Amino acid sequence: MIGALGQEARVLVAGDANVDLVLTGDVVPRFGQEEQLLDGSALVLGSSAGIVAHGLARLGVDVSLVACVGDDDLGRVTTDRLREGGVDVGTVRTVPGTATGLSVILSGPDDRAILTDVGAMTAVRADDVRRAVTEARDSGRPFTHLHVAAWFLLPELAAGLPALFAELRSEGVTVSLDTNWDPAGRWQGLAEALPHVDAFLPNLEELRAVGAAVGGPGLDDEAAARAIAALGPVVVVKAGRDGGWSVRDGEAVVAHPGLVLDVVDTTGAGDSFDAGWLAAAGAGVADDRGRLRWATTAGSLSTRAAGGTGAQATRADLAEVPA
Repeated sequence: MIGALGQEARVLVAGDANVDLVLTGDVVPRFGQEEQLLDGSALVLGSSAGIVAHGLARLGVDVSLVACVGDDDLGRVTTDRLREGGVDVGTVRTVPGTATGLSVILSGPDDRAILTDVGAMTAVRADDVRRAVTEARDSGRPFTHLHVAAWFLLPELAAGLPALFAELRSEGVTVSLDTNWDPAGRWQGLAEALPHVDAFLPNLEELRAVGAAVGGPGLDDEAAARAIAALGPVVVVKAGRDGGWSVRDGEAVVAHPGLVLDVVDTTGAGDSFDAGWLAAAGAGVADDRGRLRWATTAGSLSTRAAGGTGAQATRADLAEVPA
């Protein structure tokens, strides 16, 4: 069970890294060579792991990212944006001869569609994470927590994660996981990994899919969360406009509302939610409602600008929101 990580927390995030091309306005495609005029477009830092890492840095957490990019302009933009945001990119690996991944976000006021070319991101391996952990330990500045994102986009990484999670937890490193959506709809491999995870952070759609895979079909949301929590992790659910809630095995559900804001773009809000929850743990916030307050505030505030990182919360922002 994940506890307070303490003031000396160092977080390693592993997963995807790319930029997003965010399109807003009339974004539902009409084929037949019709030209559509948009309200706006922006090239911004994307990727679940990248946005979580950037959000943690904004909240004052010492954070590094393990990911892969191509030796191209988009790869350099990706690492530059991360570095400028305060993320240590020394563990981001460049893969020659492969294009950097790219997501095109068709963003409407209440929903969005995501078109992704995975590119170099699939080259990341569990050994990349293991190497980063070992080097940090040997340097005298060990990582205290590992967060993994985009499980289903990175099959080679995912294949090695159950064993890696067990190994790291035996060494005192806590682990969190946000799988994101499975484009194949199979949701495989999680039953082996979740017993070695301290915190699982799905959105409602992911919760329902994973709950069905783990506990069987037909479960309501709380029952799905409890089926997952029975395997070991605290389940922390992102509930959109309603904020978020969490449950531990055998304990009551804890909830916290989101903020009421004029939403510009919801891209990456769930990743900023993850960053808020993890930053709260790193800052020594021990109670689940307090962690959810950080998470829901960080997720809500991130929707104030286009892209996932343009309006991410700072510690000063969190201090202005009543408990």
